[in-house]
Amino acid sequence: MPLNFLKIMKMDKNSVIGIILLAVLFFVFFWYTNKQQQGVMAEQKRIQDSVAKVEAAKQKLVDTAAVRRQSATTDSLGKLNAAGNLQAAAFGTEQLDTVENELIKVTFTNKGGQVKKVELKNYTSSANKLPVVLGGGADDALSYSINTSTNSSVQTSALYFTPQPVTKNADGSQTIAFVINAAGQSITHQYIIKPNSYAIDWNISLNGANSLLSQGFFNLKWQMHPQQHEKNVTYERTQSNICFSEGNDFDYISAKTERKFEKPVQWVGIVQQFFNTTLIAKDGFSNAGEVAWKRRTDSSDVLSDVDVTLQKKLPVTASVNVPLQLYYGPNDYKILKTQAEGMDKMVNLGRDMYSFVRPINKYIIMPVFNLFAGLVKNYGWTILLLTLFIRLVTSPLTYTSYLSGAKMKVLRPELDTLKKKFGDDQQGYAMEQMKLFREAGVNPLGGCIPALLQIPIFFALYSFFNANIELRGQSFLWSHDLSAYDSIVTFPFEVWGLGNHISLFTITAVTTSFLISIYNMAMTPTQDNPMMKYMPYIFPFILFFVFNKLPSALTWYYTVSNLITLGLQFVIQNYIINHDKILEKIEEKRKQPKKNKPKSKWQERFEQTMEAQKKVQELKQQQQKKK
Repeated sequence: MPLNFLKIMKMDKNSVIGIILLAVLFFVFFWYTNKQQQGVMAEQKRIQDSVAKVEAAKQKLVDTAAVRRQSATTDSLGKLNAAGNLQAAAFGTEQLDTVENELIKVTFTNKGGQVKKVELKNYTSSANKLPVVLGGGADDALSYSINTSTNSSVQTSALYFTPQPVTKNADGSQTIAFVINAAGQSITHQYIIKPNSYAIDWNISLNGANSLLSQGFFNLKWQMHPQQHEKNVTYERTQSNICFSEGNDFDYISAKTERKFEKPVQWVGIVQQFFNTTLIAKDGFSNAGEVAWKRRTDSSDVLSDVDVTLQKKLPVTASVNVPLQLYYGPNDYKILKTQAEGMDKMVNLGRDMYSFVRPINKYIIMPVFNLFAGLVKNYGWTILLLTLFIRLVTSPLTYTSYLSGAKMKVLRPELDTLKKKFGDDQQGYAMEQMKLFREAGVNPLGGCIPALLQIPIFFALYSFFNANIELRGQSFLWSHDLSAYDSIVTFPFEVWGLGNHISLFTITAVTTSFLISIYNMAMTPTQDNPMMKYMPYIFPFILFFVFNKLPSALTWYYTVSNLITLGLQFVIQNYIINHDKILEKIEEKRKQPKKNKPKSKWQERFEQTMEAQKKVQELKQQQQKKK
């Protein structure tokens, strides 16, 4: 038998080697064949290209100038037909006018009588180190459809308006207007720029509106392609979305690519990580409209492609006015709160499944952060003070957990003795372990409280630091921007799950998390489960990939919090908690007469489960003995 078994093992080994060699031969064969086929295809393509070039050389040269003239003539005729009664506005030369206040520099164009772009004076783009510019894309347009004749219509973005001189008003505001006059009809776009404001009033006046609009329907179309302004375009894309107020309720789309409105719309905002462009209807749009939105995934600096269509029912009269407002500015909570109702919710302090952290951010984190920011100049130290405040508030609960950990440490010798006694009988050991904990008044889950507390706080701060524009561009230690990741090593390529860099604050956060895990494992009873033994290494390893792309403000907070945890554990365990007294109290409690204290439902279910598993284990052992 042994000889035959060895022969079989030898045959199996030879079979495995044969299969591996066969697989290698197949791989080499397919690789070589594919390479040969690619070579043949490349040669065929070269021959085809050469033949095509020869044939093209034989053809007569086309008169490109004539083609251009023909195309221009066709385009001109198309514009004239579309312009109808407004043919004078069909052609013109683009003229730019600039109006500015203390915060913004607005560039207007007479083509469409619209805002072309807005420069924010107080903010610099991290992408190109130039002032942040919102709008200005080649395909960006904000217009509406008007009738130019019985069977023709055109978008106002295709018409050339006549600009009027800029006027300064008594309240310090400035007004610029663009006008089209033709055939007893007129279209006026009036813009008012107020001092120290990111908002631009846009008033549309239509004379002859009963002819210009079909049955009084004002159909507005907005196309925009927001540009990158932050350090990492991929991360900025994930933080971008479309926000709107529908039926006076805030809502947004992020994962979805479209939204059809079912209620009246008050405003629609194209939101980037720290800036937004918002169209506000002072008396609302109707419920006929939609948003089509798609994030870019290419290598360009464009974040997304946005198409918004909105409708408004106006009185069918000769003259109508449409009061609108445009906001080009930062996602600053205090500023947005003074704009249209609900616009402050553009600042993501917690949404959807994380909406429970919004009150934490709004009523605790934000006021405390602003308080400390008023006391110290550097935001890195502000975050440190905020961390100390959070740990101080949660200290009563964490102290309870540390006390529970100290009791676990005292009981460890007894737990090791029980483990030797029961050996492989895990059910029996678990039941005796719970009995020991109950006698000693130890909560085995008490050490989990700090970790559980970290979850809502972490999600709250994740939202807060991602959305807090005050951190943008603020340097601390080696980080040049607390609102983005810090980088000590940059790769010329992308590493899956890691990006193209390594963050030093991420390393400090992960290292301190590793030390806490090691400390906590030393405090708990010995585990036979290999997974539990490797947990101190697995969790920080996962954190490294999660944290590496996050804002350095968050990883700095996590580092400080971990250092405080390590310091508290060391001080409490070595200087505050007296392990001998804890052991004496446990012994006194054991000596006290046992009272018939009712068990909790969790204890009853746990014991029932243990009993059931023990019976199953005993049945298995009996069956094995019979065999």
